[in-house]
Amino acid sequence: MLYSLLRPLLFTLKPETAHRATFAGLDALHALGFGAVIGSHEAERPVEVMGLRFPNPVGLAAGLDKNGDHIDALGDLGFGFIEIGTITPRPQPGNPQPRMFRLPAAEGIINRMGFNNEGLDALVKNVEASQYRGILGINIGKNFDTPIEKANDDYLACLSRVYPYASYITVNISSPNTKNLRQLQQSSELERLLADLKNEQAQLATRHGKYVPLALKIAPDLESEQVQEIARLLVEYRFDGVIATNTTLSRTGVEHLKHGSEAGGLSGTPVRAKSTAVIRSLAENLHGKVPIIGVGGILAGEHAVEKLDAGASLVQVYSGLIYRGPGLVGECVRAIRESRR
Repeated sequence: MLYSLLRPLLFTLKPETAHRATFAGLDALHALGFGAVIGSHEAERPVEVMGLRFPNPVGLAAGLDKNGDHIDALGDLGFGFIEIGTITPRPQPGNPQPRMFRLPAAEGIINRMGFNNEGLDALVKNVEASQYRGILGINIGKNFDTPIEKANDDYLACLSRVYPYASYITVNISSPNTKNLRQLQQSSELERLLADLKNEQAQLATRHGKYVPLALKIAPDLESEQVQEIARLLVEYRFDGVIATNTTLSRTGVEHLKHGSEAGGLSGTPVRAKSTAVIRSLAENLHGKVPIIGVGGILAGEHAVEKLDAGASLVQVYSGLIYRGPGLVGECVRAIRESRR
């Protein structure tokens, strides 16, 4: 209710300004001990995925808190898990502003942020300072100026640095806003990357005395043959999870809208069907051997259920929070609980 009153005001601000203002408010409420007032108070619906026990299956997708600046405030909102990042080895400013655009008529968002973040050291410092003790995913990527043939080095550097602090680690090879990044989804490049990551994971597990699962985040703009090949490689290299999906390059249905032709990745309602189709295809090819985290266009509880029905074990929200506010988390938890009775 509160967010429905605040949203018109926030939507008068530029998206990044509104983002900062919202987090300033959430941080203030948390500091005063009132963060739970706006959070979900749904009973837990625990689920075990990737060897981890999630208190409920509704999480926050990466991108909202890139540097882990607001983990504790986000922890008040009732998420079953929080994913921060995408983080790169070195700080980088991202693309020039403006780089984020709302499409309210379509309940969509276009962004071309370009992995803007403060780098590994800043994120680790924030995680160390956090009081959050829930499941924390850390999403890793490559610096924009790292040649694609050297991309594995960036991912391995990130993996090694964040390993002690993460409940699970997501390998982001699907952002459309870093040049050539999606090339890593091609079979030969992906096979080398998965092999390198699993080898490093094994060494880190021995060094730190704990096993941290790895998930791969893929795009919605894949042909069915590509999804099949990715599924094959995920099984072959015993990856722990797959997140489907990132934003889309498609502009179907939004071309006529203001900002509809802006460059970048499109999220929200316009990507919902594409995301669900990829989840369904993955499920058909993975045969339950690798769990799926579904994300893309969840703006209501029934949309979360739709992702689970397609084959996902967990879901994540992002754009839905912009349009619906934190009440969406509890709505999704309730809908999932009711659908699974």
